[in-house]
Amino acid sequence: MKTDLRIVFMGTPDFAVAILEGILANNYNVVGVITAPDKPAGRGRKINESAVKQYAQKQGLTILQPTNLKNPDFLQTLHALQADIQVVVAFRMLPEAVWRMPALGTFNLHASLLPNYRGAAPINWVLINGETETGVSTFFIDDKIDTGDMIMQKTVAIEETDNAGTLHDKLMLTGSQLVIETLKRIENGTVEATPQRDSSALKDANKLHRDNCKLDWTDTLKNIHNKVRGLNPYPGAWCYLKNYEDTLEIKIYETHMEVETHTHPIGKIITSKKNLKVAVTDGYLFIDELKLPGKRKMTTNDLLNGYEFHQDAKML
Repeated sequence: MKTDLRIVFMGTPDFAVAILEGILANNYNVVGVITAPDKPAGRGRKINESAVKQYAQKQGLTILQPTNLKNPDFLQTLHALQADIQVVVAFRMLPEAVWRMPALGTFNLHASLLPNYRGAAPINWVLINGETETGVSTFFIDDKIDTGDMIMQKTVAIEETDNAGTLHDKLMLTGSQLVIETLKRIENGTVEATPQRDSSALKDANKLHRDNCKLDWTDTLKNIHNKVRGLNPYPGAWCYLKNYEDTLEIKIYETHMEVETHTHPIGKIITSKKNLKVAVTDGYLFIDELKLPGKRKMTTNDLLNGYEFHQDAKML
C-alpha cells in the first residue's frame, strides 16, 4: 500500500538510482522525477540519457529534464505535481523557488559525514586524505551548498582495501536506508533538524580536475597510494612515464606499498619478471594495474610480458 506522501525525486547518476529504487520499494508515491537533460556523448555523439532517467522510464514515472531550473514553465509544471517533499541525490544546486516549494521542504542525501567533505567529490577525498570512516547525511537544503540543517547521519567504515568504486557502493546502500528512515520521520512528524556546526578544521570535497588528479612522486608512500585508490576507478590518478625517448601520460589504478629505506632517486622504476615498483621518499610503490595511452587497462604482469623498460626509466 502506498503512503500518502507525494514525493518529487531529483538526481542523475547510478548512485541516485539506488536511492530512488529504495523509495519505490518502500511503497512511497513518487509523483515526478527531475534529472539532467539528455546530451550527446562519445565519438558518435550518441544521445546519452542519465541513469536516473533510464530507470524512471522503466518504472513509468513522470520525468522532467529542465535546462533552466528557474524557467517559469518548469516551475509551473513542478508546482502542478503538488509534492509534499522533494528528495535530492547527486543533482545540481537548486534555486530557492524550487527548494522552498513543498510544504515539508526539500532534503538532500550527501555521501559524507557533514559538515566535513562538503562539495562534489566526497567519496574520492575521504580516501585521498586517508580517512578510516565516512558516512552519509540527510539535511534540509538551503541557499548554500551542503550547509542546511542536519536531519540524520549513518557512519560507514573505510577498509584498507576500499577504493572509490567499492566505497561508492557501500555508501549507496547505507544512503538508501537513511533516506527511508528520514522519510518516515518526516511523514510521522518526528523529524528534528539541527544546524551544522562550522569550524576552521573542516575538510572540503572540491571538484576533481586534471591538476588535482596528478600524482606527486615527492609525496609520502602512503599519500601516493591513497591518491591512487581515491581515484580508482574514476577518474584515475595519472602521471608521466619517461622511458627511452618517450614521455607517456599513463593512468595508475591499483598499487601496494613497501616501506623501506633506500638510496634510489625519487621516481626511479625498478622491474622484475612480475613486479614494477617506483622509488619514493620512504619506500617503494608497487604498481599492480595501469593504463598506457591508447591501450586497455591491464595488470602489471600483462604489461611486463610485452613492454620493455630502460634502466633509467622513471615516473615524473
